[in-house]
Amino acid sequence: MEITGGTADQPTLSTVRRLVGVVLFVAFVGTLIELVLLEHTETFVQGIPLALLAIAVLLLLWVMIRPRWMAVVLFQTLMALLIGAGMLGLLLHFRANLEFQRDLAPTARLTELFWKVMAAKAPPALAPAVLAQLGCLGLIYAYRFPVGHTLWRTGGGDGNDAIN
Repeated sequence: MEITGGTADQPTLSTVRRLVGVVLFVAFVGTLIELVLLEHTETFVQGIPLALLAIAVLLLLWVMIRPRWMAVVLFQTLMALLIGAGMLGLLLHFRANLEFQRDLAPTARLTELFWKVMAAKAPPALAPAVLAQLGCLGLIYAYRFPVGHTLWRTGGGDGNDAIN
């Protein structure tokens, strides 16, 4: 079976890219609302994901409505920052839970402590991974994005001026 990458695939690719864009928009807005409702604003570091998500919503709209080289590059850069923020958040949530669990059970074995840390609900140890996942999905969305063309137009452009 031969897989083609020609212009016949452009309408499908354009549709998939639009759908991924909608999923990203809903996920960015939903995650941002959830963090605001959880009052994830006590420290400067806690405000980082909120700022990144708010900027992500704006950049995504810019890329979807009027994609230009600068918009796509800024979006890709922000997605890399989201991945980094997710990894940092994982570390910070893990450390906070570890400190709390050590106070509760100072003689606990390492494996027991690890599982208690991972199962903690405040802060949820793996919750920041959603930022990394959204960043990865955003990079997939922006991969070889056809700049200079509106994605909402039928066909999504000829793809000749796509950036990696």
